Amino acid sequence: MINKIILLITLLAYSFIVSQSFMYILALKNVQLNLAANPYIELRKLIDSAMRSNFKYVIYAALLANLLLVIVNIKNPGSVVFITAAIAFIALVADILLTVKGNLPVNDIINTWSADNYPTNWAEYRTKWFTVFQYRQIASITGFVSLLIGVVFRAK
Repeated sequence: MINKIILLITLLAYSFIVSQSFMYILALKNVQLNLAANPYIELRKLIDSAMRSNFKYVIYAALLANLLLVIVNIKNPGSVVFITAAIAFIALVADILLTVKGNLPVNDIINTWSADNYPTNWAEYRTKWFTVFQYRQIASITGFVSLLIGVVFRAK
């Protein structure tokens, strides 16, 4: 029963993370690519501020729950749940590293800009942000799908 509870918590926390990837696929990327410099900078700053204050708790919850899921299932290293939980954990760590080393530094630069003071190559920063984020999308979607596979195909 504890395994099921940890799996559920992991899925819930991971679903918040992967929802960002899905929203960018569905709409947010196209919206941001069609914005001029000032609206893009304003939107990016607002999103970054909200994400920095709230998203870390989701990340901590997902990391803790996913790690617990791996630990609880380590006694059966060949089981579907252990394998898929390990894949999800690695994907989550990859997403976090890409965020910290890729997206956050770009956000830090954008956060210094103002409506009347931004570089002429501002769109290159947006492109760099999206390039890193695409790798994060691959990681988060891979991890989430891996967890779903673990739920669907686990031994009963």
